[in-house]
Amino acid sequence: TGPRTALLEEFRSTPNAVLFATSSFWQGVDVPGDQLSLVIIDKLPFAVPSDPIVEARVSAIKDDGGDAFNSYQVPQAAIALKQGFGRLIRSATDRGVLALLDNRITKTRYGQIFFDSLPDYAFTTKREDVDKFFDYV
Repeated sequence: TGPRTALLEEFRSTPNAVLFATSSFWQGVDVPGDQLSLVIIDKLPFAVPSDPIVEARVSAIKDDGGDAFNSYQVPQAAIALKQGFGRLIRSATDRGVLALLDNRITKTRYGQIFFDSLPDYAFTTKREDVDKFFDYV
């Protein structure tokens, strides 16, 4: 936790800083207010299929005749996305942009599950809308 803590402290104390981080920063990180205004997520946060726990759960669901992708993997990824979004909006007064770069959220049937997992938000695919948002805040 030493380097991570130092990195977070430097981010918090540096105006207009940019922090590139992995999903490990989705838990136990609190950067309230204007210090964090944009979270970019490059892909839907599905667990690694070869993870032994994921493999075991998927196998058990399939052995019972279930659909592991829709009943386990998608809901787990939606929870993870909600956690990532939670880094951005920590209180009723926080404002920010979640930029999700994975087009599967709009191109697949299961994409709506991800949208539905998030708190109330405005949706856009237009960069101009994001620019206006940042001009406003």
